[in-house]
Amino acid sequence: MEASKFLLNMNKHIATDDTVFSAQIKPFARILAEHGLDFKRAKTTCLQINTGLVCNQSCAHCHLEAGPFRGESMDLTTARQVIDYASKNRFEIIDITGGAPELNPHIAMLIAGLGRYTPRLMFRSNLSALNNGQNDDLMALLRDNRAVIVASLPSLNQSQTDSQRGNRVFAGSIEALQKLNSLGYGKDGSKLELDLVSNPTGAFLPPSQEQAAKRYRQTLHRKWGVTFNNFYCFANVPLGRFSKWLKKSGNLDSYLEQLAVAFNPCAAGGVMCKSLISVSWDGSLYDCDFNLAAGLPMNRRKTHISDMQGRPLPGTPINFGDHCYACMAGTGFT
Repeated sequence: MEASKFLLNMNKHIATDDTVFSAQIKPFARILAEHGLDFKRAKTTCLQINTGLVCNQSCAHCHLEAGPFRGESMDLTTARQVIDYASKNRFEIIDITGGAPELNPHIAMLIAGLGRYTPRLMFRSNLSALNNGQNDDLMALLRDNRAVIVASLPSLNQSQTDSQRGNRVFAGSIEALQKLNSLGYGKDGSKLELDLVSNPTGAFLPPSQEQAAKRYRQTLHRKWGVTFNNFYCFANVPLGRFSKWLKKSGNLDSYLEQLAVAFNPCAAGGVMCKSLISVSWDGSLYDCDFNLAAGLPMNRRKTHISDMQGRPLPGTPINFGDHCYACMAGTGFT
C-alpha cells in the first residue's frame, strides 16, 4: 500500500499508553478495521513468564526499561503459582524471559519446575548475564532440561553492540556462545537448540532475515568457531526506553512512519498474542510482553495467575495499541 494511505495530514501528537505516538499515522485500531482484521485469540499454546525487570544491562532499545537498578522481580510465591498453573494446563511452549531471567533468585526452581510440564522450554538470555562468572551451573541446568536458548546478539560489530548494551558486552557474549557450543548447544545432532536474535541499533527496521542469518552464520563460525540453529530479526517496539530515545533524538515520527508504511496485514495470522499468555513478575496476566510494558492487561482488567483456572478461551478479544504496528511491519515480529 502507498505511504499516503497510512499517513494523515496532521502535525500534532497524541498520547497512547506510556509513549507519544505521531498523529501522522492512523491509529492501529483504524488500520485493522480498514483491512477487516479482527484481533481475537486462537488456541493459546504458549505460556510466557517475565521473571522481572532486573538486568545487568540498560539497553537503549528495551521496551521494559529493564536495568541494574530495577527492583521488580518475581517472588517465591508467584514462582510457585506459575509452576502450578503450568502443571494444570500443559502448554506446548513455555517461554522464560525478563529483564535478565538469570538474575531472578528463583530461576533454577522455575527452569526445573516448568521443564517437567512442556515439551519445549525456552529461555531468553542477553548472554552477558549468563556468562557473568557465576552461572556455569545454570548453563548445565538449561542443558539438562533441554531448554531452547534464545540469545540476543544485536550486531557482529563490537562497537555497535557495546554502544547499545554496555562496555565489553560483545566479548562476553561471544564467550558465552562458545561455552554453550561446548555443552552441545547449536551442534548438529545434539537436540540442544541455540537461536540468535538481533534488534537494530538505531531508528530503522531490521534487514532481510535470510541475508542477516547467512552473514551471522558465516562470520561467527569463521572468527570465533560459533555455531547456532536459527536466527531472527525483530523490529524494536516504540515503548519504554526506546520510545524515550526516539523522542530525545528526534526520530519518533520517522520511525513510526516506517512501521506504518511497512504494515503487512498478512502478518496478522502469526502475531504471538493470538497464541500466548504473558505472566508478569507480580503474577498479572497480559496478552504479550509488549502489552505488559504498555500497561494493557489481558481482557482489559487486572487478573492474577492464581485466579486463572485454564487457558484463555479462543475468540477472546486481544488488547492492543499503536505499539502493535511493530509486530506487523514487514514479515512480522514472530
